[in-house]
Amino acid sequence: MPKQSLPASTTSFPNISEPVPLAPPVESLTSIPLQGTETSLDFSIWGLVMHADFAVKIVMLILIGISFWSWAIIFSKYLRLKYLNRQASLFEDMFWSGGALDNLYDRVGAKPQTPLENIFASAMREWRRSLSRGVDKTQEFKATLQERIERIMHVSVSRELEDLENQMGVLASTGSVSPFIGLFGTVWGIMVSFQAIAASNNTNLAVVAPGIAEALFTTALGLIAAIPAVVAYNKLSNDINRYGNRLESFSQEFGAIISRQLEENA
Repeated sequence: MPKQSLPASTTSFPNISEPVPLAPPVESLTSIPLQGTETSLDFSIWGLVMHADFAVKIVMLILIGISFWSWAIIFSKYLRLKYLNRQASLFEDMFWSGGALDNLYDRVGAKPQTPLENIFASAMREWRRSLSRGVDKTQEFKATLQERIERIMHVSVSRELEDLENQMGVLASTGSVSPFIGLFGTVWGIMVSFQAIAASNNTNLAVVAPGIAEALFTTALGLIAAIPAVVAYNKLSNDINRYGNRLESFSQEFGAIISRQLEENA
């Protein structure tokens, strides 16, 4: 049987010795900008305020205003107490110097400048007014006069302390309310961020980060306003209490002097 030859294959194979052309280089993925990241995010304080939601801006302005108001009260009370304690020391030196109380009253009685001078002037004024009536200095009259003078000094002390404690409630309210105001801004900012995610269908950090940063910034503002207010309230309250004790001690000592003077004139 004759041997049949196979038909020649029509498929041509490339010559392996010839170089195969390569595809053009693909651009690096890192050089391709992602959608939504072209604009740089401003996380500075000014940027957080300017790009915040309107409601968050209102919260920020309220907290900033409360903080400035608190600091104004803090500096005012601190300087006032420092001045009053210094003047009280000077007046006590004059009071216990051994001079006549009538001469001291003539110097400060017309226009008392400090609470201590006001207490002294009010007591001396009642003392002079009662003795100038020319009534019989009976034991009952002396007891009534001393009681009346002590009551006048007590009222003067209460009024002076009430004046010093004025606006202290602002510091107490700032310390207790400011964190909650900041928390409200935080909750509102997070809600706005979630709405932005839902509207854009994009959970990219560039969409979420600004709103979250603004929300947390309001909490920081609340703490910045509250912490100094609480610390200052405790410090100033203690200073006012010490100054009040100083006024009470002076009024009791002056009352003892008046009582001794009445006994000597018996």
